[in-house]
Amino acid sequence: MLYNFILNFVDVFSFLNVFKYLTVRTGLAMFTSMAIVFLIGTPFINYFSAKHFTNPIREDGPDEHIVKKIGTPTMGGVLILVGLFFGILLWCNLSNPYIWTLIFVVSGFGILGAYDDYKKIKFNNSSGVSFYFKIIIQVLIALIGILILMYFSDHSELEYLYFPFFKNLLINLGWFFIPFAAFIIVGSSNAVNLTDGLDGLATVPVILVAGCFAFISYVTGNIVFSEYLHIPYVEGVGEITVFLGSMIGACLGFLWFNAPPAKIFMGDTGSLALGGSLGTVGIITKHEIVLAITGGLFVLEAVSVIAQVISFKLTGKRVFKMAPIHHHFEKKGWPESTVVIRFWIISIILAMIGLATLKLR
Repeated sequence: MLYNFILNFVDVFSFLNVFKYLTVRTGLAMFTSMAIVFLIGTPFINYFSAKHFTNPIREDGPDEHIVKKIGTPTMGGVLILVGLFFGILLWCNLSNPYIWTLIFVVSGFGILGAYDDYKKIKFNNSSGVSFYFKIIIQVLIALIGILILMYFSDHSELEYLYFPFFKNLLINLGWFFIPFAAFIIVGSSNAVNLTDGLDGLATVPVILVAGCFAFISYVTGNIVFSEYLHIPYVEGVGEITVFLGSMIGACLGFLWFNAPPAKIFMGDTGSLALGGSLGTVGIITKHEIVLAITGGLFVLEAVSVIAQVISFKLTGKRVFKMAPIHHHFEKKGWPESTVVIRFWIISIILAMIGLATLKLR
């Protein structure tokens, strides 16, 4: 809103033209969202602690979780979303259809996650809403978001799937694009959700992936850079850089409180919303496969759960001591901080590989 308001005065005050630069507004969005989270973080945590909005601990989880994490408030994703929306509403171009698509997706998944967290708190268990209810609502939100994207955006490349490392290898998905895109959004949302099991574990990889895609969005929306890098040019998609800058700032602010030992947990409110929005960004920028590379840690966590379930149902045996895989290493005796930092290192490596695909074509 502030950006759109400023545009009314650029002809009168020429110095206001600086706000037209994506890099300037991305920095401002990052700073704004981070400052908001810092500002409201402590009162928010104190209020949720006083109201006993605490996180139910899995009974089959590592023993030290019951000792160290019980009583820690959850639904910290609300903090992230408040900061995120401040950055978006102040510094994004609200006439851009990609921004409104992302606003819808992050809001829809955030509300679903908040309802899931609320049920866990109310009934004091880690079950929340049923699996089938969650999946149905996620698919519905994803489909509506895709239809908004298809109807309001002039995205001629939307139905194509591009492959990294190749200049001209692409597939026209046709109408199959709709279920494919829904799978990406829902899968990304749940993958981040599964990763959010240790203090700070999901937050830093989200920041890294968002940072990678802030760069990707910028070059994809720039006709000169996109041509040089042999990636599809999508007009207006550079505005997503500002959205992702706000996401990075909100997550950095949240990490201040979520770093080990966490004062608050992200909960499904944050993880579902952040994952869903990253999946949507991957689709809009036409870098779905690069998303799977940069977010490889999330993919690993999701695959570990799928493998565990399939193995147990077919053979009665478990592949891992506990799934998702970060709990497997805890069961093997790794301290929580060791698991978190090593997984962060893996995320950094995967982020660098993902960015390298832009040049190696």
